[in-house]
Amino acid sequence: MKQIHTYYIAVSLGILSMASCSDSNGKADGYGNFEATEITVSAENNGKLMTFQVNEGDELKKETFIGYIDTIPLSLKREQLLVSKEVIRSKSQGVLSQIDVLHAKLKTANTNKTRTKNLIKDNAGTQKQLDDVLGEIDVIKQQIRSVEIQNAPVVNELKSIDIQLKQIDDQIKKCKIINPINGTVLTKYTEPGEITAFGKPLYKIADLNTMELRVFISETQLANIKIGENVNVKIDNQDTMKDYEGTVTWIASEAEFTPKIIQTKEERVALVYAVKIAVINDGSLKIGMPAEMWLKK
Repeated sequence: MKQIHTYYIAVSLGILSMASCSDSNGKADGYGNFEATEITVSAENNGKLMTFQVNEGDELKKETFIGYIDTIPLSLKREQLLVSKEVIRSKSQGVLSQIDVLHAKLKTANTNKTRTKNLIKDNAGTQKQLDDVLGEIDVIKQQIRSVEIQNAPVVNELKSIDIQLKQIDDQIKKCKIINPINGTVLTKYTEPGEITAFGKPLYKIADLNTMELRVFISETQLANIKIGENVNVKIDNQDTMKDYEGTVTWIASEAEFTPKIIQTKEERVALVYAVKIAVINDGSLKIGMPAEMWLKK
């Protein structure tokens, strides 16, 4: 019985030895973990979160309306600014009416000036009459300048209110929570009814349809890999390895020390280059999942 058991062990070791010899060295060309571009969506205003239709795992489309922050205080402030604007505008209209009256007087004075000059040509008028008309014109022009100076602060105040109204409109717009990208909600940080503040995270989202595998290769491997090249990506799948097709999208221009995910001490102290590989996700790939990269021979 002991001899049979020893025989089976020997056969098993032989099979394993043949399997390992079937590959060139039995080691992958790169090791790493899957990543995705994660975006944290934050509040752009202060106030109570009135509606927030987000749950972890939801797949959201870009530009989807998610919810909004209470806009009543901003709306009330906007109404107050509109009332102030009307009050100031009425003052400005009174000043402008004075300017209109002065411009009418100036027009009449200019007509008298022309008429007086014609009379002088016909020897029917005197220089004193022309001087009086010219003096009147100067006085009217000074009055117009004085009123315009008085009206300048009113005009500036109206411009200031218009700017404040634009700011309020922008803040009201930012109370709407709009999803920025197509993706899956990874984490939800708040709930409807809570008081939020500017910059406070609301949820985290990432596009998981295409994952990025970040692996590290040695300097000697750089010559064998280039951007746009297709490679094999493998992940653990029960008793075997599951294969994926990947495309190299980025190669680091500077070397760095090997990260801790490389197991052996000899490899950890070496300088390596980071490489990103895009892989279409069939639903099995997760953020942080370890994987191997194998170059196509």
